[in-house]
Formats: sequence, C-alpha cells, structure tokens
Amino acid sequence: MAERVVTVFGGSGFIGRHLIGRLARQGWIVRVAVRRPSRADFLKPMGDVAQITPIRAPIQDQIAVESAVAGADAVINLVGILYERGHQTFAAVHDRGAQTVAAASAAAGVGRLVQVSALGADPHSTADYARSKGAGETAVRAACPDAVILRPSVVFGPEDGFFNRFAKMARISPVLPLIGGGGTRFQTVYVGDVADAIAKSVSDPACAGRTYELGGPHVYTFKELMELLLRQIHRRRLLIPWPFAMAELQAIFFELLPVPPLTRDQVRMLRHDNVVAEGALTLADLGIAPTAAEVILPTYLDRYRPSGRFGRTPDG
Repeated sequence: MAERVVTVFGGSGFIGRHLIGRLARQGWIVRVAVRRPSRADFLKPMGDVAQITPIRAPIQDQIAVESAVAGADAVINLVGILYERGHQTFAAVHDRGAQTVAAASAAAGVGRLVQVSALGADPHSTADYARSKGAGETAVRAACPDAVILRPSVVFGPEDGFFNRFAKMARISPVLPLIGGGGTRFQTVYVGDVADAIAKSVSDPACAGRTYELGGPHVYTFKELMELLLRQIHRRRLLIPWPFAMAELQAIFFELLPVPPLTRDQVRMLRHDNVVAEGALTLADLGIAPTAAEVILPTYLDRYRPSGRFGRTPDG
C-alpha cells in the first residue's frame, strides 16, 4: 500500500493530541504543522519511527504553509484561538489563515481538506470569533469546494478549557457566575468523538463537500452544566445570575490579563445558543455515537474533589 501523507495544522493543540494517534493507526504519515515544532515532540510516540514529524509552518506564513502541504494527500486545519493577542487576531487566524491553507491545498492538488470550524460560525455574527470562523468557511469553500467542514460545539475532555476552568474556580470561590442567567444552551461534544469525526472525514469519499455539526447526545443550559460539574467534584457553590451587561463590564478588565478568563466577545457569544441546527448532518451521519459528558467527566475531574476525610470536606 502506498504511503499516505496528511498535514495537520495546529496538531499539538487540544483536539490534535487526540487526533494524531488515530491518524497514525490508520497508516497515515503525519506532518504536524505548528509554530514551535519542539512543543509537538510529545506526539512522536503515538506512531512508528518517523511516522509523525513536527514541522514549522505558522498558518499566516504563506511560504511555510505551501511547503507544509506540498506532496500531501490530505490537509487538516485545526488552528483556532479563543482570544486575540498582538498579530494573533481572529481575522488573521480563522479567516486569512484558513484562506491561506485552502489556497495552498488547492494549488498543491491535495485530495482532501478538512476545516475544523465551530458551531455558530456565521460571517454576519456580532461576535468577532463566530464571524471570523464563518468567513474562514466561506474562503475554504471558494478555494476547495470539496472540503469537509466540521463545526463542533464546546469540546470537552481531559485538557479542555471549559470544565477544567470552572472546576479550578470552584476550588477557591464560594460562587460561580451564571452569565446572562445561565439559560444559554450548549450541546457539549467529547474530544474523542471530534477526533473520530475528523479521522473519518479525511478518508471517506462520501464526506466530500459536506458540512457536519458536531454535538453530544444531550443539550444542557449553562446552569445545568455548572450543576453537573459541581456534582462531579463534590462541591457546593452558589450559582449567581450575572447580567450580560455586568459580565461585559468585567470582561474589559479581564482582557488586560495574559490569559483572560472572559472577554467581551465571549459574552456576546453567550447571548446565543450553541446547539446543532435542525436538519444538519451530525456525528450520526459519520457513523459515530456521541458520548455523554456524564461518562467522561469522572475520568478527569475527580482530581478537583475535596481531599478531606473520606475524600470529602464540609463544602462537599
């Protein structure tokens, strides 16, 4: 069997670390295209010798991107940011970066491009994140009409930035804020299911040109997710409704921090539900049964439980 080469942009990130091993087991030769290759060395043991190679290819560097996709049979773009810093803006990364990858893939004759976007992507959104994701999808479709676009909801798993963030907050704070009252709905999706979806769509010809919305088996309000979290870590905390206007005001100051816990753009996104649209292609159309959060959370959130007698303290 001829060797198949796939270039994965952003492969050292949260989703990438769950995807790379799957691709290696499928027999792919994997190029992990990142800004700092040394930070992707931990991925090498996931495959055979020389099967996984980190390379330097910032998504905004056209020459580096063209070199990274040269000779590849498939390309996967995982690159995304949650807040802006310096030259790393939403427009630069999600829109122009996606356009650069798609144009280079088309010019190189790559057989399959998979663009990982986000649920809620919309070029007309009032939120910069969602608008840039939507613009990126438009650019990808223009350059590569047969590209596969995947839109996951909030992704959870051992290294996630969602449940881990609030679990850490619950260890030190007696309250957790419910922005906008906590009624925003989410369809959180397990990172392993997202990785399976990418691995399937990069190989299956039937996926060409399609867009899939990836959500878990249940829809939760933000308040329900916080309640689920607190039950899992055996802590009691007050859940305080926090008006959107107050959250935006706080976010102005949070944005001054190196890693802001909340931004005004994220508050704008919380004004809209983050669930799979009716009639959309889903994980089920990829032959994947979505995994419930209740099954996975115990595998990595138990470390946030109180460490008192019998594993509990009075706040538990």
